[in-house]
Amino acid sequence: MGRAAAGRARRSRRGSAATASPGAGSRGGRVKKAGGSRTEPGEKEAAPGPDAFDLGAQSGRWAAFRERHRLSCEEAARLLLDAFEYRGLVKHTGGCHCGAIRFEVWASADLHVFNCNCSICTKKQNRHFIVPASRFKLLKGADNLTTYTFNTHRAQHTFCKTCGVQSFYTPRSNPDGYGIAPHCLDEGTVHSIVTEDINGKEWEKAMKEHKTIRDMSKP
Repeated sequence: MGRAAAGRARRSRRGSAATASPGAGSRGGRVKKAGGSRTEPGEKEAAPGPDAFDLGAQSGRWAAFRERHRLSCEEAARLLLDAFEYRGLVKHTGGCHCGAIRFEVWASADLHVFNCNCSICTKKQNRHFIVPASRFKLLKGADNLTTYTFNTHRAQHTFCKTCGVQSFYTPRSNPDGYGIAPHCLDEGTVHSIVTEDINGKEWEKAMKEHKTIRDMSKP
């Protein structure tokens, strides 16, 4: 056998051995994970947790921040993300009269409030400001809410079963957001209120003529 043929034969034997043994190069077909543990064949590696990300030069500050405020990684991340995403806004809290319903909402300290004169808003004096759903969080009382609808049934007039107060609702103009009653907010976070009258008696016409109300529930 010539040298070239012998070389081809040796390469062929090595290739066959590699094909026959899929775990070649790792004992028993196991793959070593970071940290020394092993992954069995076909097993997916677990996604890294929040603490696994490389914070670089900020790792010391991150650890000190969590320790100082006694926060879990998730709590610290939420606090910092809220501060970034909602910059220029403040966190208002509020609820109904009896306290069964409690919520928090991110909005400006200077509120733009709508005063609608439609039949139901007149009856219940429904002055409200509008926020995207992502900026509203119901803290407690979901099982103590009841809802009234009429006409198109698009507006969801939610109120407390116990005291009857409507502290927030889903407006017809912005069904993907919330209308919040400024008078149901806790004291200390509202700087000013500007009130705009809306002609709810001619709702379709008012919505067509208004330039911004439909966009108020957009993040």
